[in-house]
Amino acid sequence: MGRRKLDSLRVILTGASSGIGFELAKQLLKKKCRLVVTARREEHLDRLRQHVLDQEQLEVVPGDITDPSIRRRLITASLERFGGLDMLINNAGVSGLGKFVDSSESCLRKIMEVNFFAPVEMIRLAVPELEKGTKPIIVNISSVLGHRAVPEKSEYCASKFALHGFSDSLRAELAGRIDVLLVSPSTTQSEFFENVVENHSQRDWTPKKAMLPEVVARKTLQAIRAGKHEVILTMGAKGLVLLDRLAPTIADKMVQRFG
Repeated sequence: MGRRKLDSLRVILTGASSGIGFELAKQLLKKKCRLVVTARREEHLDRLRQHVLDQEQLEVVPGDITDPSIRRRLITASLERFGGLDMLINNAGVSGLGKFVDSSESCLRKIMEVNFFAPVEMIRLAVPELEKGTKPIIVNISSVLGHRAVPEKSEYCASKFALHGFSDSLRAELAGRIDVLLVSPSTTQSEFFENVVENHSQRDWTPKKAMLPEVVARKTLQAIRAGKHEVILTMGAKGLVLLDRLAPTIADKMVQRFG
């Protein structure tokens, strides 16, 4: 479907209360996009109101994206408030930290529900409305760990690998009708590590070097405008993915040593 302008597009954005989602919302609002946003913390979503150019730009639907009724409310809000839908951005995500054997079944299920099942079911509801939209696109915010897994994030990596595979399959199914973009950031400055489902790790996961969420958002919007299908956002991540493809044994040794 190729290049598109962002101005005035109708967007549903999940996980919009902080980090990448909050910055995506701010930058889309500057482009005069009309947004339906969701996250569990309504007070954080309300902070977005100070960034609107027109009070008619923003509809807030607080709630848990794993709740089917919340997903239906998002679609209904976009149709009733803005008359349709042009873009769905699946950004909400959670993680767990620590060795898999120390983790629980409930941790795995929670991560898969938020990171995989919720976006997939959100897409199922959105596709019929997106097909009526203007240059429609689905954007799945994944991770470089959906290309190369690392220790002590096994459930998170599994969820992002699943989202990666699903995105590739869906892109082929919807070709010529709806674009599908997979965005794979590296570690990003956010509240991500403060809100893990479970933490059994002995490591200090405070990011020593991390992307700024506003940079991730800006590069994501550039990819949306350009009509790209997939973007890996840092040179280091691109190098790791390439190494994994060309020399997986060496990549295994590197992640075993450095995580």
